[in-house]
Parts: sequence; C-alpha cells; structure tokens
Amino acid sequence: MVTLMTIGDLKSALIGCYKLARTIACLPVAQLQFDTRLDPVRIPEEFRNYTKPHPRYKVFRNKTLGAALIDLRRFADPEHYFASVNEKGCAGPQSRKASARGYQLREIERSAFADQIHDINISSEERQGRPMDAHYTVRQSHFEKLDNYRYFGVTDADGKLVAYCNVGIFGNFAATHQLLGYRNNHGIMYLLLAAIIQQLIREGLVEYFMYDTMLGGSNGLRDFKRRVGFTPYRASYSLQR
Repeated sequence: MVTLMTIGDLKSALIGCYKLARTIACLPVAQLQFDTRLDPVRIPEEFRNYTKPHPRYKVFRNKTLGAALIDLRRFADPEHYFASVNEKGCAGPQSRKASARGYQLREIERSAFADQIHDINISSEERQGRPMDAHYTVRQSHFEKLDNYRYFGVTDADGKLVAYCNVGIFGNFAATHQLLGYRNNHGIMYLLLAAIIQQLIREGLVEYFMYDTMLGGSNGLRDFKRRVGFTPYRASYSLQR
C-alpha cells in the first residue's frame, strides 16, 4: 500500500530540512587530525569508522555533524576550564561534591580492576533508556593495553572503582571510548570527565576532546554533555601518515 504525502506533510518536511540546514551552517568547524604514527594499524581503522556514512543521515559522515567537542585551547589552565562549568548542576559543583566524598581520579591498569569493571558494567540492565549491549555482560579477566589509549577510573575512599573511561588519543584530539559508572547521585561521572579534561589541558598534547555527538542519545545525555562543557561542531577529519 502506497501512502501519498499531503501538502501539509511536504511543507513540514521542507521546514524541517531548512531548520537542519540552518543549524548545520551555524556550527563552528573543528579540524580533527588522525595521526598514523600513534598506531599505523588502528588509527586508519578509527579514521574509517569516524568518516563512514552516518547510520541515519547517509549524506553526512558518521561523526561529522554535531560532534560533541571541547576546544581545550580556549583555556589558559585547568582552573580556567573549571570556572567555565561552575554554574549550579554543572561539572564544577558536581565534581567538588564527589571529591568531598573521597572520590578521586586515577589512571588504571584495567586488568587489575577486571572484576570491578564487570560489576560496573552489569550494575544496570539499561543505560539512557536502552538495554546494555550484550558484550558488556561478558566478564573479562584481561584487557589489552593499547599504546594510543589511556585508561582512567574514579575510585572511592576505600579504593573501589566506581566509574571508568577509556580515552583514545588519535592525533590532535582525544575521544572517549567506553564511559560507565554506578548510578549513585554523588557526581562521580562529572568528576571523571572534568578531571580528565583538566589533565589534558595541563599536558597540552591535544587540542580537542570529543564525547561522540550531540545528536544521539537521550535528552538527559545531551544535557550531561552540555554541563561538562561539550558543544556541537562540524568536524572535518584528515589522516596524516
């Protein structure tokens, strides 16, 4: 059965396309570079993943439209960043709340925390309104350590892992890859990302920090990203060999 589009439907679709095009045109552009010297095999694979056709908007590349980025060059030092997310409910106050409870960021050897990582992964059957991917439910006893990745965790006052984030270093930008924690309303996820951002600013080795895009996920996830300081960009990717 063929359903014909009414004049009203067509008008609504055209208005939607116009609004999307106007939004895209207003986004700042970030030049993101993949550097194969960091890993001659995996970096080209990551580049292909980031630039393949978007699963929904086929005319765009996968992580091009509305990339959730923080331009780390904007900040003179880590405290400058912290001051930019100091409004009520944002990463600054939430991070301080977590720190006051004894939580702290540390770089971790994942294999040493294998059981605790698994406990975090299965602590909730769904995230952002969607069932957890099946691979998260499989217990791993050993994790490969990749040269261009860094592994961060938040531990409580007793040294227990309560949240973790794998961060890929791809060239002039870094990006989150797996970001999970317990739901305890203590601000641990804000502390996790805010402390990572502060460390990246302190080291000065990358220009941008990415957390996927602002288009996907729930309204709550988009609001969380905004409260940490991420804003939407149009990302332009290049591969340096």
